[in-house]
Amino acid sequence: MSFLTTLLISVLITIALTPAFSAVALRFQWVDLPSERKVHSIPTPRVGGCAMALGAFIPLCYWLHAEPFLLAYLAGGALLVLLGGVDDFRDLSPKAKFAGQAAAALIAVIPGGVRIESLGALAPDGFLLPGWCAVPLTVLVIVGVTNAINLSDGLDGLAGGLSLLVFAGIGYLSYLDANPSIGLISIALLGALFGFLRFNTHPASVFMGDAGSQFLGFSAITLALALTQGHPTALSPVLPLILLGFPVLDTLTVMVTRISAGRSPFSADKNHFHHNLMALGFLHPESVFIIYVFQAFLLFSAVYFRYYSDWSLLAGYLAFSLLVLYGFSHASRTRRTVTRSGFLDARIAQWLRRLKREGVVIRYSFRLFETGVPALLLLTCLVAERAHPYLRLACLGCTVAILAVCLLRAGWLPGLLRFVFYLLIPFSVYLSGDRVALLSDTLLARCYNASFGAVAVLIILISKFSRRKSGFRSTPMDFLIIILALAVPNLPEQQIQDYQLGLTAAKILLLYFSFEVLQAEMRGKMRRTALWTVASLLALAC
Repeated sequence: MSFLTTLLISVLITIALTPAFSAVALRFQWVDLPSERKVHSIPTPRVGGCAMALGAFIPLCYWLHAEPFLLAYLAGGALLVLLGGVDDFRDLSPKAKFAGQAAAALIAVIPGGVRIESLGALAPDGFLLPGWCAVPLTVLVIVGVTNAINLSDGLDGLAGGLSLLVFAGIGYLSYLDANPSIGLISIALLGALFGFLRFNTHPASVFMGDAGSQFLGFSAITLALALTQGHPTALSPVLPLILLGFPVLDTLTVMVTRISAGRSPFSADKNHFHHNLMALGFLHPESVFIIYVFQAFLLFSAVYFRYYSDWSLLAGYLAFSLLVLYGFSHASRTRRTVTRSGFLDARIAQWLRRLKREGVVIRYSFRLFETGVPALLLLTCLVAERAHPYLRLACLGCTVAILAVCLLRAGWLPGLLRFVFYLLIPFSVYLSGDRVALLSDTLLARCYNASFGAVAVLIILISKFSRRKSGFRSTPMDFLIIILALAVPNLPEQQIQDYQLGLTAAKILLLYFSFEVLQAEMRGKMRRTALWTVASLLALAC
């Protein structure tokens, strides 16, 4: 239950703080201004990193307040958030930034005990790096990856999405390795990222800034090293390279290019992979999506090949890197660019446009979606086990609040319902899990679980055929949600299936996503959904 609570708290805190911090930043003009090197066209607040850090830190301090590793991690992370926040508003010198990053790395290495000592099969059997070598090597790696994530923050949602996939992989591997502390930290970071990315996908209303990107990079490499180096484990020490392979490859490639051109490796330019994709003709969301696909490939490779030999993993990563570099090099030499007709045959595109214009698909799919999603939530609440008295009291309080707002302040209803959904969905799904699992072999349970797949199909149809300019539009983040929701229940570990944790996570993600779509398409007309929500709250409270 601590994992679910941590996820919920981190999501809610981040969602609450991000717009509040953004309003303050706009009031005092703490914004990122457009320039030739940047792709955004309007001043945008750079305060998302502070909201994410608080969203992750608060639940972790409650659950793991006494663990030495956590204290060192929090101290190093807080230092980078503070340093990055100052840099976002004052533009620190590179020397000051590197000094701060090295200090944070030393906190993780010395009191936190994170050190690269074992090279696995890459070194002679039983060989461990001595301290005089392990400490500076670990500091160098932590500083390098921190900057790699920082430099990848060039498009809306890019650094956050990459980090979301990385922490999903670290969290799952920590579960397999029976390391609950690292798993809980990963869950808190996933929740913070999930809350932040709704504001950061293209077109972004807020940026994470250096405070966020450095914090995420430091967190990713510190957790990955602690997982594979911290205690006896069967996991390969090469896995951190696989999990963080794409931003590392991007950073090394850019630096080598700059040095070969006679410039400083830290000078600014537009030679990153995301810049190259846009130069090839890909749109902003398409470039982000393609990089997500690359990172998802590395994530699943790390999970499925985690027990392979270290040399095999290293060879696989080198082959992947060479293919990526060859692809970009070939496209640059031949000066090929993407044409819009290259994505979809013109006749198919014309047929899809006609379907959208006629509105048949959206009309029937949305009617089913509008009724089916609230009914599915109500059914989930009906089959849930008896809730804790505090939760029942919270449900009754939310019921009174919804009815009062419907009668007195209808304009507040969408915001209140969003808050209620984020509370109601995880607890209802969690409390219904055991009863659904007991009936797993029955037709009723199979139909219930299959209905979540039907919801995913309806989401795709609505996003593609909606004719409303202000309606729901799919973003690269939606790819992350769908891939995690579909992948988690199918992970190759029977233990997760036994406890239904994967299926629970997938259901929560899909219901969260479904109500985001519902609110976008309803355009504030939520009275009918409010009545369904009241019925669900009462069902969970009884």
